[in-house]
Amino acid sequence: MPSTEVKKDRVGIDCVHYINGEYVHSKSGETFENPNPATEEILGTVAVGGKEEVDEAVSVARKALKGEWADMPSRKRSNVIRKIGDLILERHEELATLESLDTGKPLWLSKSVDIDRAANNFHFFADYLTTVGTETYQQDDKAIHYAVRKPTGVVGLINPWNLPLFLLTWKLAPALAAGNTVVMKPSEVTPMTATVLTEICKEAGVPDGVVNTVHGFGETGAAISSHEDVDGIAFTGETVTGTAIMKAAAPTLKKLSFELGGKNPNIIFADADLDDTIETTIKSSFINQGEVCLCGSRIYVERPIYDEFVERLTAKTKEMKVGDPFEADTNVGAMVSEEHYNKVLSYLDIAKEEGGTFEIGGKAAEGFDKGYYIEPTIITGLGKDSRCVQEEIFGPVVNIVPFDTEEEVLEQVNDTHYGLSASLWTTDFKRAHRVAGKIETGMVWINTWFLRDLRTPFGGTKHSGIGREGGMHSFEFYSELTNITIKL
Repeated sequence: MPSTEVKKDRVGIDCVHYINGEYVHSKSGETFENPNPATEEILGTVAVGGKEEVDEAVSVARKALKGEWADMPSRKRSNVIRKIGDLILERHEELATLESLDTGKPLWLSKSVDIDRAANNFHFFADYLTTVGTETYQQDDKAIHYAVRKPTGVVGLINPWNLPLFLLTWKLAPALAAGNTVVMKPSEVTPMTATVLTEICKEAGVPDGVVNTVHGFGETGAAISSHEDVDGIAFTGETVTGTAIMKAAAPTLKKLSFELGGKNPNIIFADADLDDTIETTIKSSFINQGEVCLCGSRIYVERPIYDEFVERLTAKTKEMKVGDPFEADTNVGAMVSEEHYNKVLSYLDIAKEEGGTFEIGGKAAEGFDKGYYIEPTIITGLGKDSRCVQEEIFGPVVNIVPFDTEEEVLEQVNDTHYGLSASLWTTDFKRAHRVAGKIETGMVWINTWFLRDLRTPFGGTKHSGIGREGGMHSFEFYSELTNITIKL
């Protein structure tokens, strides 16, 4: 394993590929630097994988589908998967530090959310695999039909940079639980915790070749997506990349599971509990610097409470501290990279051109000599066709729009290519049920946000994804059913 240092002076790790139980450098010797987005200091180097590394990883993953992994009893496989979760918790401090160094998010957030949820993903699916079943049907006195569940095969896991360990484990845990082997491609922007995760998998008893990691850029992901011996691709990320993966995977008809972009609405009716709504809206707007696919970036407020809502949300936002991710009172850290920082700033320029009013924010945060910091921003006065209303910004930026009727707000909420999630705030539960059923989205939270049960379906509609994850929905993707009929 490459040496790991996680001291406060921002030292990180060098990241190399993990193939067949060994850490290996690229055959080309090519690497790139991994900068800390909060300080712009270099955390380490990352190997650049190409077709050769992908071919090797897929080959060993294909071989590992048979033998020890295939023959392992489900209870033992469950114990191995649970052990991965246990080891993640044992290395909680290290992983949280690496995650904050890589992403720029506050350390308290990595500690309280990312690492715990990563471990819980393994614990949940360790239990789930011992209880999952299949259908059996008796056809009168003629036959018995029953289904046998088998692994999908070799699955490519292509991961985003916003919640690197959390979202990678959300895929890896069910993939292993269903008996698959994997080739993982972490984001080139956030490679460190994925590198440590492979060491944890080995220590937990995952056989060599079952879990493999190839680092690199888009070309690496394309090599995995187009590989004829990869049976499925699970991807979380933005919609344009998802389209490219679909094109690459099409000739070999791979199974696909995509959780893509979101432009999620918060709908707030005048009878909502405003204290609770404001408190939660602050989180759903700005947590993780707004770099969460589920963040509510379009806020629709019924007109009788519109002015009060804008005033109170703005006042609450003023209390937020933009700062060093390693300071305990920091609410908003650094954007994940210089490229993404510039993208978000470009949308603030667009908002000005489109006639928006900045109630707060609207520019880079002041007081930083290094790093990629942006002020939490609230925009009002934008039209429904504004690019800042229609396009995913993925930063600490929200816009607030007044509405008068259910019909009006539903028309605006559904007027987008995205359909990942929505939040709905009202004390009228008949209206809550009625409106929730008319929102074109994969998930609706009523009087809450991001409250998850890992058994429930997770995913989006329209340009926000293909398929669902969670519980049985994950097993449906990571396994294939063979129906067997016995004539009586």
